[in-house]
Amino acid sequence: MQQFTVRMATLADLKTLLSFEQEIISAERPFDETLDKDPISYYDLRQLILSEEAAVMVAELDSQIVGSGYGLIRDAKPYLDHKKYTYLGFMYTDREQRGQGVNKAIVDALVVWSKAKGIDEIRLTVYNDNAPAIRAYEKVGFKKHILEMRVRAD
Repeated sequence: MQQFTVRMATLADLKTLLSFEQEIISAERPFDETLDKDPISYYDLRQLILSEEAAVMVAELDSQIVGSGYGLIRDAKPYLDHKKYTYLGFMYTDREQRGQGVNKAIVDALVVWSKAKGIDEIRLTVYNDNAPAIRAYEKVGFKKHILEMRVRAD
């Protein structure tokens, strides 16, 4: 297994991160017929990098960014047993590095960041039919919790 490092993203990483975002959108498009036509964007990556309530992490191998993810502190519903939680998103691993532990290292770094912020509830969403992503998240300890359903009233 190759050695990579995980660090907080900086604004200098934005160009690479924006290309990762488009890769994520392309990969998720088959799972979501409600996505608008390109060009679309999921995230305000600049704002996430600058926010005190978020952490954008990148994995580097030989000075090249090969993975990403963010944690964003959100308010929980008032009826839950926690006041805040960390929502994970923007999880991406370069095709050549998949299966090498990049996703786990990024999730682990985001868990450490979350705990340092006093938060121990961590959540993410994934398309129900995205089996590879579900396997990757289960591999690092996530469990299925709730299934969101939809219908289009035409």
